[in-house]
Amino acid sequence: MIDLRIRAATYEDVDGVLAFWKTAAEGTSISDDREGVERLVARDPGALLLAEEAGEPVGTVIAGFDGWRCHLYRLAVRPDRRRLGIGSALLAAAEERFVRLGGRRADAMVLTRNERAHHAWRAAGYGSEEHWRRWVKPLAR
Repeated sequence: MIDLRIRAATYEDVDGVLAFWKTAAEGTSISDDREGVERLVARDPGALLLAEEAGEPVGTVIAGFDGWRCHLYRLAVRPDRRRLGIGSALLAAAEERFVRLGGRRADAMVLTRNERAHHAWRAAGYGSEEHWRRWVKPLAR
């Protein structure tokens, strides 16, 4: 049994989270910078969940709720701590958050090429909806 603590990330965690994602997360996001993560923490202080073991980050998930939809991003577990239930604990915390906020269904952004993640999401009860396609447009700054 591991001694896991899950809590909302704060401004003080931003640099550590960014460093963690470089080693534990698949792919990168346009918002993987200090400004992007600080904006997330400011707008929705409970959205970025951080799992810690002995004070060290071992997992993250972003559980964003816009008042209508529940979105999951950046589920990441430190490679040497995978398959110990950390991802499941993070998802349970995210889902509890969504229920408290009135959410009805959660969706997850999962890279098509990340087969390992597909297995994890399937095991957690999520299913792919192949009839949807994500459309994106970078916004000029």
